[in-house]
Amino acid sequence: MATTRGHSMKVRVACAHVLAGVLRGEGSLNTLLPAYQARIADSDSALLQELCFGTLRWYPALELLLAALMDKPLKAKDAEISGLLAAGLYQLRAMRTPDHAAVNETVAACQALKRPWARAVANGVLRRYLRERETLETRLRGDPRFTSAHPAWLRDALIAAWPTEAPALLAANNGRPPMTLRINARRTTRDAYLALLAAQGSAARPADFAATALYLAEPVAVEHLPHFADGWASVQDEAAQLCADILAPRAGDRALDACSAPGGKTCHLLEHQPALGELVALDVDAGRLARVADNLRRLELDATLKVADAADTAQWWDGQPFDRILLDAPCSASGVIRRHPDIKLLRQPADIPRLAETQRQLLAALWPTLKAGGQLLYATCSVLPEENDQVVAAFAAGQPDAELLAIDAPWGLATPCGRQLLPTTDGHDGFYYALLAKRGAPPHRDPSGSGTEQP
Repeated sequence: MATTRGHSMKVRVACAHVLAGVLRGEGSLNTLLPAYQARIADSDSALLQELCFGTLRWYPALELLLAALMDKPLKAKDAEISGLLAAGLYQLRAMRTPDHAAVNETVAACQALKRPWARAVANGVLRRYLRERETLETRLRGDPRFTSAHPAWLRDALIAAWPTEAPALLAANNGRPPMTLRINARRTTRDAYLALLAAQGSAARPADFAATALYLAEPVAVEHLPHFADGWASVQDEAAQLCADILAPRAGDRALDACSAPGGKTCHLLEHQPALGELVALDVDAGRLARVADNLRRLELDATLKVADAADTAQWWDGQPFDRILLDAPCSASGVIRRHPDIKLLRQPADIPRLAETQRQLLAALWPTLKAGGQLLYATCSVLPEENDQVVAAFAAGQPDAELLAIDAPWGLATPCGRQLLPTTDGHDGFYYALLAKRGAPPHRDPSGSGTEQP
């Protein structure tokens, strides 16, 4: 018998509430979904996640279908019904739910949402779609919002930035992300961990670029991963795992992770260089910093945690300079849309210049905390040059003691200031890196371009 957590809300009702929250801009999937997962049966949790993620992944296309199927649009106050109908269409288009079940359950949810008038609307919309599916889909294929499942401004921005790569980029954004692990080299080796996975029947493959990364053929709950509680592995995308090799902290270095939550890169830096002198991890959000503490505790690692705005150095910096700084700057997250499909709805064009200004402010504030001869790694999970090369180029042009260091690597695309990874189907996320050195005691680069120094 399925157990319940608190309440026994029907899964499609919960889905409607989550989607309405996103449509109204009240929160993200990350903040809204857990609260509703706690109110449904355990056995429905995977279905709720699939309905919410899938509907939002395809929402720009589903919204056009709804407009074609309805005589007049629903009012903003009925966002629950808009979300419910979109989820019903998603089931009919992409899931194995029998057509009659998808229609009947959607209609029934209208009553539970206390909008009995919507029952006839839901029944009419979904049954009309089943009757006219081929005609409707064919007609809408002329609209790039429908075929790309991206809002027009975002699609245009991606095509402008990456005209050749845009078709593959858009397809990757609409795909399901793989589950990627980072193997803790202080505990085991990647080959040994692959053998442990194989022994329990979990297929996996080594990543192409990050030496600590492997891809699972199918996602699994972390509690089913070998020795997860003992810190042998963590969940982290391959692109994010490249940062430790590029920054390459040395034994005894004082390092800063300026925007550290949820802590994946913080922990990886400590795994990569166990003899760090100190790692200071900042985050402006105390709740998110608590997740960094949890990750450190599981992996038996130590860092100095501070709740602070990284740009307000007077609040947290003790005046002792850092040898290495990781600035994983707040960004549009346009490189991880497949993991956060609500970005398609929540992100707006005006956000990009606002975020770029925040990124510039962080670079300018943190630079004085870097030791002469030290290195700062600027990183984002964005694929938009406005947040990446343009930010770094403007900073370097105005900072006489800043030197751009080439990242010569077999991954990603070389850009004027750094290196850009674009999301790949069944591979890494989208990510950007640029490495800056502070003149004074210029570092000698390793010929391999890995970001390490030679004595």
